[in-house]
Amino acid sequence: MSRWFRSLYFWVIFAIVGGALLGILSPSVGTSVQPLADGFVRIIKLLVGPVIFCSVALGIAGSDSKKDAGRIAFKAFVYFEVVSTLALGIGLLVANVLKPGVNFPLDPSRLDAGLVAAYTSPRGHLLNPLDGVNLIQVLLLSIVSGVMLLFAPVGFRAIAVSRLKKWNHILFGWMGKVMLLAPIGAGAAMAYTTGKFGADSLRPLLFLMFCFYLTCALFIFGVLGAVAKMCGIPILAYLRYLKAEILLVLGTSSSESALAPLMEKLERLGCPRSVVGLVVPTGYSFNLDGTNIYLTLAAVFIAQAFGIDLTLTQQMGILLVAMVSSKGASGVTGAGFITLAATLAIVPEIPVAGLTLILGVDRFMSEARALTNMLGNGIATLVVSRWEGRLDSARMIEELGHPHRGMLDA
Repeated sequence: MSRWFRSLYFWVIFAIVGGALLGILSPSVGTSVQPLADGFVRIIKLLVGPVIFCSVALGIAGSDSKKDAGRIAFKAFVYFEVVSTLALGIGLLVANVLKPGVNFPLDPSRLDAGLVAAYTSPRGHLLNPLDGVNLIQVLLLSIVSGVMLLFAPVGFRAIAVSRLKKWNHILFGWMGKVMLLAPIGAGAAMAYTTGKFGADSLRPLLFLMFCFYLTCALFIFGVLGAVAKMCGIPILAYLRYLKAEILLVLGTSSSESALAPLMEKLERLGCPRSVVGLVVPTGYSFNLDGTNIYLTLAAVFIAQAFGIDLTLTQQMGILLVAMVSSKGASGVTGAGFITLAATLAIVPEIPVAGLTLILGVDRFMSEARALTNMLGNGIATLVVSRWEGRLDSARMIEELGHPHRGMLDA
């Protein structure tokens, strides 16, 4: 029992449960602790940029050759596009089969488009994807830097790689210290969510939430489960291995909060550092499976709520636009909501005010979005490692049977 009390994993569980109870029993107090949750996510975002830069640049520059780095990147992007398309398609399929928006109690006169404008304002809001680190810019800078080092003289390249390794080690150490604040961030976020959005106000949207969580579960246990099995990992074993990171993401609604612990565990699972350093950070911008499911499911839901019967051509248009608009939507709470606004532009018949229909439950759905994104990027790294013939299967089996302590397990 004493080992449990010393585990950060235990305290994250305790904080999530305690935060939920606080929000239910005292909504005013629950909503007042939002700055603690925001502060934790902002600290994580502050470190995510440097971590991604060092990891990606090191993954490229530390490769044995230019050909190796290019091959890894090519395989990663092929996988990203195939799986992302499947996620978008599953979202459309579930929306058309279960029809969560049909017969929705909608009163168009009560919709306030100004609420959407408040959330998409380019300044000072947690839900603004430009609020903090722009992952696309960081990725481009890190890729260019890594490629330039590949073409640099051998001596200079060796010094630069050594410095990157040193800084990468330091940044992961800092991230480990910040993880000690995870119970505060997770508990405060849960208290705010339950305090601000009571169950009564969300009841009409519960079916949409059910459909979304069901779709994410189908994707995780179906698509990711099948892919994981190809790598020799039962999906349940994979989920147990990442149980601490899963709780952290659920508590904070941000997949970025688990970036460093995920990378650390994937290396311990037998994935080479060069693959982990390139695939995981890149996947956080280009392999957002949960966000893709959300985009197509939510878009069709809003159309159904307004009684708009989308044609197959319109739905394919939404899918194609979502393939582009989802890139760069980081794992921060609410980024998917902004991306949805951009995606809906393909169907001008759907009023922008329709976004207010899901405003109240976006926070709840963001948890499943972030979780699916994080789990998908872990699977992507395992796939590319196996595709490269560099996945240490013996180490993976040993680690799954006797997992070492990570940032959140210690």
